Amino acid sequence: MSVVPEYRGPFGKQQAERLLWRAGFGGRAGEAEALTKLGMKHAVHALTRPAPYQLVGPAPHDERNRPLAPVDAFGHDHLAWLDRMVRTNAPMVERMTLVWHDWFATSNQGVASQQLMLNQVDMFRGNALGSFKDLLVNVTQDPAMLVWLNGNQNVKGKPNENYGREMMELFTLGANRGAYTEIDVREQARALTGWRGSVVNRQPTAFTFDATRHDATDKTIFGKTGNYAWQDSCQLCLDHPMHASYFVTKLWSYFIPTAPDPPTLEALTTLYAGNRVRPVVEAILAHPDFYDGPRMVKPPVVLNAGLLRMSKRYIDTSAWWSLSAQAGQQLFYPPDVGGWDDTRWLDTATFRARWIIAAIVQGADTPTDSPADPMRLTQRAIQFWGSPTVTATTQKLLESFARAQLKRNARPGDVETAVRRLVASSPDLQTA
Repeated sequence: MSVVPEYRGPFGKQQAERLLWRAGFGGRAGEAEALTKLGMKHAVHALTRPAPYQLVGPAPHDERNRPLAPVDAFGHDHLAWLDRMVRTNAPMVERMTLVWHDWFATSNQGVASQQLMLNQVDMFRGNALGSFKDLLVNVTQDPAMLVWLNGNQNVKGKPNENYGREMMELFTLGANRGAYTEIDVREQARALTGWRGSVVNRQPTAFTFDATRHDATDKTIFGKTGNYAWQDSCQLCLDHPMHASYFVTKLWSYFIPTAPDPPTLEALTTLYAGNRVRPVVEAILAHPDFYDGPRMVKPPVVLNAGLLRMSKRYIDTSAWWSLSAQAGQQLFYPPDVGGWDDTRWLDTATFRARWIIAAIVQGADTPTDSPADPMRLTQRAIQFWGSPTVTATTQKLLESFARAQLKRNARPGDVETAVRRLVASSPDLQTA
């Protein structure tokens, strides 16, 4: 049996920072240094096997000091989840919840019930690193998904193919791999019949399985014939010989931008026995490609949460949901069932919102004790963000900018404010 390769290089601050960003939302001041003392393997386990979940810090509120209303107020669902990302003691749980939100992408644009969307994300959170089988079974009967992909309109004699197709194409097997046929799509749709429930004026009715709406005759799926029900649809996909390789490859892509080599893919596929998520995640986070490979652009909400954590700021304005939307990622509103396109995170339209996010996190207060020395001023600006690793090239460019502004008799406080924002907007913090 092949073994997943494990990183053997140095595990210093830079490696710990990458781990914190890709498996969470960055670290507060000193967290990366603390992880380095654990060593790579124990650092990974500190994230994947956290202490009992809790939120630390002041409760979220809007700019008028009013508590959030995530079920009722538009955008407050985003704010409530962002608050969890900022205050949680288990960032890997929230990051995996975000992975599943993208994997099983469901949008309130079609569901029209913030309560159902919040319930779905709670379900993802409760099984963030557990069993993929449980996730698939739960999402197949989840009211938000039933509305989003018309499972509540899938009835005997008039099957709706939407969920059956996406369950195979996006959730379990992958497109253009020869894993299923149009016959399988139609037969899966028949097996998935029977659910009822709806959202009326944004209020959900009861979602139940109604046997009278279910097609209880034989279906032939993947060449096998039986009187399959909706649970069988899930299990047939999980038992398909092409599921494991699809699962580990897709999961890998959330943490490493280059594809796994064949031996790694084979080893991860073997490790995925029993549909267990945590062992595969831990192996990916310990893989050499995770630390030696190219950098990844941080998704907008990850950057937003991370900057708040680094600056020790909490949710105190409703601006975050609209700015995140402008940056390309509003929670609970993925663009389609395929989720967000992470190759489009940075462009001329979305980067402006990233700059504004950094500016608002930094705050309106101008330092009154800024030094007039460009080097010291730049160091202070970096320290404002908890002293993250900044390359020598970036640091020289920041110092050059500060020097030029000071020569123009700009106030040191204004220059430091600008440099703080440039630090947050640099490639060093926009990627990990």
